[in-house]
Order: sequence, then structure tokens, then C-alpha cells
Amino acid sequence: MFQRIFFAAVVSGVIAGLFATAVQSVQVIPLIYEAEKYEKREPVPIPQTHEDHAEEGGDPSRLALTLVSSVVSGVGFALLLVGCFALHGNVDWRRGILWGVGGFIVFSLAPAVGLPPELPGVPAASLPHRQLWWIITVAATAAGLALLAFKPGAVFKALGAVLIVLPHLIGAPHPEAGGGLVPQALLERFILTALMASAAFWVVLGLCAGYFYSRLKG
Repeated sequence: MFQRIFFAAVVSGVIAGLFATAVQSVQVIPLIYEAEKYEKREPVPIPQTHEDHAEEGGDPSRLALTLVSSVVSGVGFALLLVGCFALHGNVDWRRGILWGVGGFIVFSLAPAVGLPPELPGVPAASLPHRQLWWIITVAATAAGLALLAFKPGAVFKALGAVLIVLPHLIGAPHPEAGGGLVPQALLERFILTALMASAAFWVVLGLCAGYFYSRLKG
């Protein structure tokens, strides 16, 4: 059982990590480069040619760090997913996608409601406060979704809904002074792009984890 869980998680995590790196190198990293110009307080952004974007997008150090972090995160989240498969029972690639969507809601979408993905040059609250709120939100959302999905009865459904909403009623920590050098349009584009990339990562991860877990079952 452990070998099946571990193998399915590693293979799924590597595949999803490679996929996430490809998506981020094309969609997310170029926006980070653009925001870094404002962080350096350049008065007028320097227009980039296609060659400039290609050179930045191919930065070996940034791509390597993105690849390593994506694969490590993919394997870690895949271990969590496959462990849940083992506890829940029969799971195939279709159900794996549903679990992946749940992972996206728990780890990306719900925290992003209060703390959206950040760009360089954007003011933010203190890191410990943000980390604490993120952990609370992830735990509450996971528990709430579990109650909604697996526990029958109106009381459990209501409790699940309350848990999901509660962190947002408390409120995420935000900096006292707003503003920042990054244009609002660029920030909004980055938030949407980052969330879409995260959603794609989780769908691929759930699909692969469900597929390999079911194939190795026995």
C-alpha cells in the first residue's frame, strides 16, 4: 500500500510540477519581470521586445527555482491527495479531478479571497500575520468542504458552510498604507493569471494522482 501511494504521488507530482513550470514560464513569470521594473522605481517602464521577453523567460536560475519548487510542491500535494484516496476508497482519474478542484479551492482560491497572489512592489502586511491567516483559512476550508461533501445532515452542512466563511469574516491582514508602484491593471492581470495557473496545476495533479493510484491498485 505504501509503495503504491508513494509511487503514484511521485510520478503525479513530477508531471504536475513540470506542467506548472511550463505554464508559469509563459504566463506568470513575464508579469513578475514587468512588476520588478516598478519595484526598482523606474520612472518610465522600458518597452520590451519579443527577444527581451524570451531572454527573461529563459533565465536559467529563475526557471530552475520554479521547476524545483513546483516539483517539490507537486509531490507533497500529491502525497496528500493519494493519502486521502487511500482513506476514502475507490478513486479513478475522474474523481481525481474533483479532488484536484477541491485542492485548488482549499490551497489557492479560498486564501486568495483575502490574500490574493502578490507582485513585487505591492505593499503587504507582516509575513507572520499573513502566514497565520493562510493556515487558518486552509484548515477551515478543508474541514468545511469535507463536512459538505462527506457528512449527511443539515447540521453538518451548515457547520461546513460556517467554517468556510469564518476566516473571511475575521478578515485577512492588510498593510496600513495602501498604494504601491505596480499599476492596478497589471496586478489584476497577475492575480487572474496566477489563479488560472494554479487551477490548471491542481486539475493535472488530481487527474494524474487518480489515474496512477487506480492503475496501481491491487
